[in-house]
Amino acid sequence: MSVVGLARANLIGGIWMIAAMAAFTVEDSFIKAAADSLPIAQILVMFGLGGAGVFALVAWATGQALYTRDVLSPPMRVRVVFEVLGRLFYVLALALTPLATTTVILQATPLVVVAGAALIFGERVGWRRWAAICIGLAGVLVTVRPWGDGVSALSLLAVVGMLGFAGRDLASRAAPAALTTAQLGLYGFLSVAAAGALFALWEQGGIVWPGLRPALCLAGATLAGVAAYGCLMRAMRTGEVAAVTPLRYTRLLFGTGAGVLIFGETLTAPMIWGASLIVVSGLFVFWRGGRAG
Repeated sequence: MSVVGLARANLIGGIWMIAAMAAFTVEDSFIKAAADSLPIAQILVMFGLGGAGVFALVAWATGQALYTRDVLSPPMRVRVVFEVLGRLFYVLALALTPLATTTVILQATPLVVVAGAALIFGERVGWRRWAAICIGLAGVLVTVRPWGDGVSALSLLAVVGMLGFAGRDLASRAAPAALTTAQLGLYGFLSVAAAGALFALWEQGGIVWPGLRPALCLAGATLAGVAAYGCLMRAMRTGEVAAVTPLRYTRLLFGTGAGVLIFGETLTAPMIWGASLIVVSGLFVFWRGGRAG
């Protein structure tokens, strides 16, 4: 590919990535709004089944099989476990803590993925990137402040969710290449429904018939989630990974903006400092990724 063609591909891929991050923020906002009147387990089940239904229709319309033997491969089984863990605790964090705080903590996911790739897959990570990863994780501690009040302690839910998403992403790298975006999306959303079913055993709450507002919120979250997933896949397959991945941090702007403007949240000094450490460290890690490590 020519230099001009590569630059154009990176520009288009970057636009897809920004669109994905905006759509993920819309999904988060709708889920947080729905949590005001619906049990968390019910939200997970309805959201998961809705997204799985959309991806099943996409797979059927494009002639893709809904099930192949690759679905039961060891990496996919590991992926399902981490998807359940990540989705469950992330939705709990959305329901119980400020959206801005949850979004900040989520930005550490790429750092954990790089560290995991080095430890599990043997990818080369030099001391500079290890130092940046440690600084970024320190930013998570600054944001969470586990030594602080109860609300800060609840932010540990987002940390567990972030670790679950990192494990899912690492498992996805080892998943069979024959699995398509629609197939991964189908089983990813089925994992969300499974997370809701498991949490229902602990929550022990009855089913609530959703009113118009929560029903619209769940429908909006489902459509936004499917759109976000599709945009993310297009971004990663259009531009260079090193060029489009740093734009994941635009989700920080969207998430904190939605928290302040929609939910009336306040950005605290520890949150701003923690976010700064995470983003700067993440950008450095991706920059060094194209160099010596």
